Amino acid sequence: MKIDNHSVAGRHQVSKKAKALIFIVSYNAERFIEGVLERIPGDVWTNELYDSEVLLIDDCSRDDTFKRARAFSEKEGSRPITVLFNPVNQGYGGNQKIGYFYAIQQGFDAVVLLHGDGQYAPEYLDRLIRPIIASEADAVFGSRMMKKGDALKGDMPVYKWLGNKALTFLQNRILGAHLSEFHSGYRAYSTEALSSIPFKYNSDYFDFDTDIIIQLLLKKKRILEVPIPTFYGDEISRVNEIRYGIKIIISSVQSRVQRWGIFYHPRFDTEGKRYPYVPKFGFPSSHQFAFDAVPPRTRVLDLGSGPCLMEKELKKKGCSVVSVEKHFDDTPQDSSEHITADIDKFDLSKLPGDFKTILALDVIDQLRAPELFFERIRDRFSENHTDIVITVANVGFIMTRLSLFLGLFNYGRRGILDLEHTRLFTFRSLRRTLEMSGFVILKEKGIPAPYPLAFGWTGFAGLCLSINSLAIRASRSLFSYQIAVVARAKPTLEVLLERARKAVSGK
Repeated sequence: MKIDNHSVAGRHQVSKKAKALIFIVSYNAERFIEGVLERIPGDVWTNELYDSEVLLIDDCSRDDTFKRARAFSEKEGSRPITVLFNPVNQGYGGNQKIGYFYAIQQGFDAVVLLHGDGQYAPEYLDRLIRPIIASEADAVFGSRMMKKGDALKGDMPVYKWLGNKALTFLQNRILGAHLSEFHSGYRAYSTEALSSIPFKYNSDYFDFDTDIIIQLLLKKKRILEVPIPTFYGDEISRVNEIRYGIKIIISSVQSRVQRWGIFYHPRFDTEGKRYPYVPKFGFPSSHQFAFDAVPPRTRVLDLGSGPCLMEKELKKKGCSVVSVEKHFDDTPQDSSEHITADIDKFDLSKLPGDFKTILALDVIDQLRAPELFFERIRDRFSENHTDIVITVANVGFIMTRLSLFLGLFNYGRRGILDLEHTRLFTFRSLRRTLEMSGFVILKEKGIPAPYPLAFGWTGFAGLCLSINSLAIRASRSLFSYQIAVVARAKPTLEVLLERARKAVSGK
């Protein structure tokens, strides 16, 4: 990367004012770049609220864009202008990633994106920057659609206007947003907001702008729109409208279905941590199946209890519950009812007393060696007629099969392909594992997807549950989101041998 890091007197002096970066992306813009730089208003350079600097990154232009920008920087020695050059073209989105990384790294408070071809008016820079500096918004978008008819008056082609309106309408519906325009390239961001989203995973193409809007919406950041004029001159558009339209709709849909655990991409993982474990009672679910399988007023062992959701519900049935979890969050630790332990290594022989039911809900597929786990369960509980309730994700679910067919078999932070899953099961493979481990299956059931968690307690969620439940009757292995099993350990060989000896001595 070539760098013209033009020294400016006083550039690095300590200032109490905020810092705003005007980030100009440019590619083959030699006819426009000097005009864009000249049009940056004086009140952007000098005002009481913030200090401004310009970063211009030429994305491997084949013309003299870099030379002209550097010459302008040297001529305007009193103004801080840094000109960089990508030796390899990074794409519209890839170039933005570099600029935003620079803004964060250099400690700017706000960064505003400006195009080097003059399509967006530099005269409006201050209107985008000020709400960020004043903490009134996390992002400010210049919109050409806020004032009716302005876009067409600015010579926006009718087909572009229609496409803009149609795509914005669809994206608002998909994402639950209320923006007047998704497709403006004139934007300002707080670097704090940028630091909170994984923009490095975004597309390098023009749909980068949609990806970043989705991320801001997922983080519930404040987005403000301000009207800007539309200008279409003789600049060359490098956007393939059909490809662009398809990509942004796909991204919008993907971000939506990721909330349901069907799809995963790190660019829409704005939390960067495991989703909270939520109760699933009151509808066909793994929690409800387990709750119904436990007799009232009995002793229960909950292995991998998480936030003890089952314990709270089972106590309403008069049950006594011992919960075992690697990390408890809000419950007392290492008491008689709460044991801190790694299930993979937990010594079950140290548990006092007997249990009527053992719960292993969404646990088996996270163990390193489920077979050894079942062996330890059998050794400890086979003589007590203890039932074990097991729920696991069904990797044979139709959506997972379809994803695999399309080459989209990817892990996520929840759902069937949870990142913490070390083993994957189908009905047949779970049954085989249990039978080989010496268990008898007493009950086996397919569980539909947890639609109320995705859509809320709505009629649509209820309809989806009903349809999914009917489909499970037709093909349990294909339409079950989870597998639920009640099993009981057979006597071990040691116990059987001892029984045989006692039987002989009794005759």
